[in-house]
Amino acid sequence: MRDTFVKTLIDIAKEDKNVHLITGDLGFGVLKPFWEQLPDQFTNAGIAEQNMTSFAAGLALEGKTVFTYSIGNFPTLRAIEQIRNDCAYHNANVKIVCVGGGFVYGSLGMSHHATEDLSIMRALPDVTVLAPGDLVEAEYATRAIYEHEGTCYLRLGRGGEKRIHDKIDDFQIGKAIKIKDGARVAIFSTGAIFDEAMEAKEILSKDGVNPALYTFPTVKPIDRKTIEECAKKFEFIVTVEEHNVIGGFGSAVSEVMAELAGTKARIIKVGLNDMYSSIVGSQNYLRDVYGMSSSKIVNRIEEIIAKS
Repeated sequence: MRDTFVKTLIDIAKEDKNVHLITGDLGFGVLKPFWEQLPDQFTNAGIAEQNMTSFAAGLALEGKTVFTYSIGNFPTLRAIEQIRNDCAYHNANVKIVCVGGGFVYGSLGMSHHATEDLSIMRALPDVTVLAPGDLVEAEYATRAIYEHEGTCYLRLGRGGEKRIHDKIDDFQIGKAIKIKDGARVAIFSTGAIFDEAMEAKEILSKDGVNPALYTFPTVKPIDRKTIEECAKKFEFIVTVEEHNVIGGFGSAVSEVMAELAGTKARIIKVGLNDMYSSIVGSQNYLRDVYGMSSSKIVNRIEEIIAKS
């Protein structure tokens, strides 16, 4: 995803000299093509994410479209006051990019596990939050936030994500994408953990369960229409996110469903169960430990169906 983001941003920045990219002293192997081709539109702010964010806000208020870039929690949680006061409050055209959402940097421990970022960023007024599920969504999401006025957050995986789409005909901020139709169960996924959701659907289909599958590249604004339609059509909605179940994607879906009248689906949230990971390991290992691997998703859904 990060390579796709950089390639897309280079194309955008070549056409718009007001686009500026700032890194917090990270990502040089990936960002090198950008600064080599567009040195006057690139700044390394150093390991000073708060300053990076305020600097970005200043540039944005002078007419620039500014992308900040770093890994995990560094461009978000470390600089949350600057995002709130300097960017969001002024509706500044700053696009905050995190590479390594969830357990991408799992072996580096809790400080590098980005598992609260979606909830915190979506709580800020006027901040748009996107978490693409594959390379194609990442490209469209990058272009969408560039065109969108105001402060945005783009949460990326790292690399190696499975491709979902060949193309997307009508990508829109705030619109979910139906991948497969199904019966009884609808699986909603956001971000790079989509590959686990897709594999879970394939396993369930072989077991005689045929869940529908949706990807939500946008967490805020959430696609209320799709949620409302699925809540009436299916018995169960299962949300999948590589994130704390409190305040994140599942909570955003729950907030919509809580306001619906009449008979509606039951919601089940798959994610980190309101805790920090006290262990380290690869992304796939931690997903499995904390119930987010495809096999664990399958077990959860089959148990729910068996009890219904």
